[in-house]
Amino acid sequence: MPERTIDFGKFGARGIKGSDAVARKLDELSGGIVTPVTVKRGLMARLHYLTKTEHSRRAARDAGLTVTDRTLRAWLEERRSPTKANLERIEAAYRQVRRQNVARHLLRRLNANGGTRVEIHPLNQSQVPRPLQRMVEYRTMNVRRWDRIVEAWASGDHQGLDDAWEDTIVDLGSQWGQYEYVTNIGFAA
Repeated sequence: MPERTIDFGKFGARGIKGSDAVARKLDELSGGIVTPVTVKRGLMARLHYLTKTEHSRRAARDAGLTVTDRTLRAWLEERRSPTKANLERIEAAYRQVRRQNVARHLLRRLNANGGTRVEIHPLNQSQVPRPLQRMVEYRTMNVRRWDRIVEAWASGDHQGLDDAWEDTIVDLGSQWGQYEYVTNIGFAA
């Protein structure tokens, strides 16, 4: 079970933690600005999103964007450009504020109609020597309660998301440990 994946990838298996795949899919479902922060259009869109209201400015500060109002004004008026470190802070703050803003709506969609069907694609064993490969099949399951998962995702709590996802995949039965690492997790809401 999970204790067997402490040395994940030791024999050539490839994949990511299931909770990371869930977070990636939730980010995809939450939408948002597609243009990278390194492009002027993407930077301006993020800055406008983070400074539009007092609530969004407060959320951006709480998310780690702690620059002065004067600096923000200079960036918005294009008199100065943010440093690489500040671009990373802007992106991280935007992601966190966006997650908090869409979490309630996304949770309602995922919990609607008795839950959401989830497809779990097993880890990639193509590089594992044949005698060491194990039979891991594609699985589907219905997740009825997304509350803990979405709450941890929205707050950026990686450990909480990992714990919530592990508690969810236990519903797969005795094989749940084989799906701690996956190539992809898919669902739609």
